[in-house]
Amino acid sequence: MIAALAVISFSSFFYTSHILQHREKSIPKETVLTWTDSYTINGTKLRGFAYLENGTKIYAVQTFQTEQEKKKYEKISLCGLTFHVKGKMVPPPLQSHQFAFSMENYIESHEAQGIYEIEQAVFRKKENTISTILADQRFRVKKQIEETFPESLIAEAQALIIGEQENVDPDVNRAYQKLGITHLFAISGLHVALVSLLVFEILLRLRVRREHATIIIMIILPIYACIAGGAPSVWRSVLVVEMVMMSKIFSSKLSIDDALSLSFIALVLYQPSIIFQIGFQLSYLATIALVFSSIILQSTQSFIMRSFYMTTVCQLLVYPLLIYHFFEMSLSSFLANILFVPLFSFVILPMNLILFVLTIIFRPLAQLLFFIYEPFRELITKLIMLCQAIPYQMWVTGRPSVLLCCIAFLGVLCAFVYVEKRRYLVASLHIFIPAIMIYIAPSLHSDIRITFLSVGQGDSAVIELPFRKKVYVVDTGGLLRFDQESWKQSKTEYEIGRRIVVPYLKGRGIREVDTIIMTHADADHVEGAEEVIEEIRVSEIHVSPNSWKKSIMHEVIDLVKKEKIPLKEKVAGDRWQVGDIHFEYLSPADTQYEGNNDSLVLWMRYGHFKMLLTGDLEEPGELQLIKNKSRLIDHVSLLKAGHHGSKTSSAEPFLKVTRPALSIFSTGLNNRYKHPSKEVVERFQRLGLPTMNTAEVGSIEVRVSKKNWEIMTTSQLIEMKKALSK
Repeated sequence: MIAALAVISFSSFFYTSHILQHREKSIPKETVLTWTDSYTINGTKLRGFAYLENGTKIYAVQTFQTEQEKKKYEKISLCGLTFHVKGKMVPPPLQSHQFAFSMENYIESHEAQGIYEIEQAVFRKKENTISTILADQRFRVKKQIEETFPESLIAEAQALIIGEQENVDPDVNRAYQKLGITHLFAISGLHVALVSLLVFEILLRLRVRREHATIIIMIILPIYACIAGGAPSVWRSVLVVEMVMMSKIFSSKLSIDDALSLSFIALVLYQPSIIFQIGFQLSYLATIALVFSSIILQSTQSFIMRSFYMTTVCQLLVYPLLIYHFFEMSLSSFLANILFVPLFSFVILPMNLILFVLTIIFRPLAQLLFFIYEPFRELITKLIMLCQAIPYQMWVTGRPSVLLCCIAFLGVLCAFVYVEKRRYLVASLHIFIPAIMIYIAPSLHSDIRITFLSVGQGDSAVIELPFRKKVYVVDTGGLLRFDQESWKQSKTEYEIGRRIVVPYLKGRGIREVDTIIMTHADADHVEGAEEVIEEIRVSEIHVSPNSWKKSIMHEVIDLVKKEKIPLKEKVAGDRWQVGDIHFEYLSPADTQYEGNNDSLVLWMRYGHFKMLLTGDLEEPGELQLIKNKSRLIDHVSLLKAGHHGSKTSSAEPFLKVTRPALSIFSTGLNNRYKHPSKEVVERFQRLGLPTMNTAEVGSIEVRVSKKNWEIMTTSQLIEMKKALSK
């Protein structure tokens, strides 16, 4: 079997390489496109995977022009619908930073060629294949749930019955993540096993012969896998069950581990890129942990202890992979799963299946059960939200190196061996020593790390001092939100803090921020603070005097009070020092908050390196700095250009004094304000001052040592060493 796996792995590698090398270089502007069942409709956008007439798979994006057009698409299943389209291929959006979601990787993991923006679509025909028929049934199930279930139960039922998680509330989903029970809110191998057992027992009670019942289940399971969304964990479980049942029919013995290996081979042969999908990796790794830990699991007859052992075995083996992808791990999952796995497996999942069937065959009884079940389910949700609020249950690790991940894997495997030998102390050392190495690794840098995050049209910078003595976050990004018609609004608001800032902090292994500096009260600078405070411990917050009274700050201030975080107003002249690193606020000079020119301006010096972060300071504020602080701001090394490069900032007298070796514009790609201003860019060029723009290169990381400094960007690894000797 090992030899077969090796042959298949190498064959898949060369096959995938061949496919990637021979993909079409371009897609014609006019073509024929057929939608798959992997699509979403959200706001004004239809997004999903589709096939062109030559078989090329693409990720298609269509923008609705009217509410009527959107409703027309929402009423039907798009799988199998063929359109004649006009459009163009566009590059995937630049990854915000190395820890952010990568659209390019997502597309490649599904073997698609790229993003195709549809400008015009004309319906041609509906394909009638087995896959489209099953997709239509899945769509009907989705609509049946939406029309018959109470609103509070719709998202859960869709997730558990057909694997549709589009409508799951983000706060509820995050609560499941903190408790380490996210797998229960999706269709998994456990669901397939329970459905198989349920159908099998029903058939036996109906006096169907055992052999015939087995064949019926073998026919039903692949159909169920398609209707359930076809996640890797579902197909893994279905294939294993099918193989084991088939071996029994032919009176041969196929072990679970052999069936698992064969299912792995089959899925990789069918779709080689599936191996890059996180769900596929975690599903097989967790199953392997259970299959090869039978001695440990059978060492107790207690149901509670066996549940604990199962959770521990799975969590320990997958944790290196888990923290590599998600930078954190739930410590409470070891206990939470003991309670919630039986609850979901034997109460919530069966109840949803029963309720769904009743909505079809006898709706009055379903309504009666909803009346009883809905309050019970709300009580469970309250319990989950209460448990997730317990502090210190998430272990933030950062993304460990591949070497550390391998060491952790080996440590866990060795620990399992020693547990079987009942040498528990040695087993513990094999787990905890790699874990300690992973814990301390992110802080083992002797330089200053300054990262200007690509947060779109906003500002956010992270300053890490050597060996993590201190961590400062200057602004947290955010969105300027404008009123839209209801049909244009997304189901969930896009949150810069949760999507960009927090993943970066966790990816870097930052568990605590010493100070959040909110330069001024604009949404694109402070809106993300709420998510940061909710996810990362914050010691104190600095604000410009009286800026906290502005309406945009109300929700942040309420959270700050709730968390009892000290809020300190800062003015020009406030300074502090950490070792050889000096910090000082150069603005504002008074306590009357009037807007951009009262931004907190942070100055930092380390040896010959000087940095100036100006918030949204405009020309009057810049001229005031020249007047009061010209000595400090003379010939700075690094300048965060004021107000995103607006023409009201970066005045020529200011630039002639500061003469920055590098200036950074923090802007959004194709933003409505056209920042940075063409006039300002030309001014920098005329003065011979280099600039970089987060919209063009992604997040920008500056590493500063006493002798030099270098730059690395998201879009490319650029290392530029600059000597700062006079």
